[in-house]
Amino acid sequence: MDRGLVRRKSVSPEEIERRSVPRRPLRARGVKRVEVLLDATEHLLAYSHNDDISLATIAEQAGVPLPSVYHFFPNRNAALVALAGRYHRDLANLARQPLDPEPSEWQDLIRMRQRNGARYLNRHPAALRLFMGAGVSVEVRHLDLRGNAALAVSRAEDLRQRFDCSGLLNLEFWLAVSIGIMDGIWAISYAEHGTIEDVYVAESSRAAIAYLRCFLPEQLAPRPPHAIVTR
Repeated sequence: MDRGLVRRKSVSPEEIERRSVPRRPLRARGVKRVEVLLDATEHLLAYSHNDDISLATIAEQAGVPLPSVYHFFPNRNAALVALAGRYHRDLANLARQPLDPEPSEWQDLIRMRQRNGARYLNRHPAALRLFMGAGVSVEVRHLDLRGNAALAVSRAEDLRQRFDCSGLLNLEFWLAVSIGIMDGIWAISYAEHGTIEDVYVAESSRAAIAYLRCFLPEQLAPRPPHAIVTR
C-alpha cells in the first residue's frame, strides 16, 4: 500500500445523525436564545441561497456571538434539524385545533386538516424549502418522517373522537400512507410553483381519500357531540 495515501475513517449514518443533534437548553435564558437563533435560521433559509447559510451567518443575523451558536448547534445541520422540529411541533398543535364547521364525514376531516396544514406551510416559506427543497438532509428527512408518523397517530385520534372507527385496527398505518401521498403531491407543487397551490391541495385530498376508501367505509357513524373533546 502506498504509505503516502491516508485512508479516511468512514463515518456511519448513525454517527452523522448524532453529530447533528442540537443541544437542549436547560434554563429559560437558553430557551429564549435558541428561539432567537431559530428565528434567524428561518429568515436565512427563506431569503438566502443554501450555500450562504452557516453558523457564522446565523450568528450575524441573530446579533449574537458565534460561540453562542456553537453552544447549542455543533454544526449548521443541527440548526436546521432544530428548526424542522419547531415546525413539526407547530403542525402537531395545529392538527389538534378544533374544526369549524365540525366535519360531518371523515372525508371532510381529511380535507380540512390538509388545507390547514398547507396554509401553515405557505405562510412559512422556510419550512417548504426545508422539507421539500432539493437539498433536504438525511437528518431532516428522518425527523420529517417521524413527524408524519406522529401526525398519523394524531389524525387517527381525531377520527376516533368524531366517528365510530371500531374494527379499523390499522388506521394509523393507513393514515401514515395517506400523509405520504399528500406529501408527494405537495412536493410536485413546490417544485413547479414554489408554494403549495390550492389545486394541488385539492388533488392531494382526492388522492388520500381515494386510498383511504380502500379500507374505510364510505360512511362512518358519528359519535355523539358530547363525546368530541378538543385537545
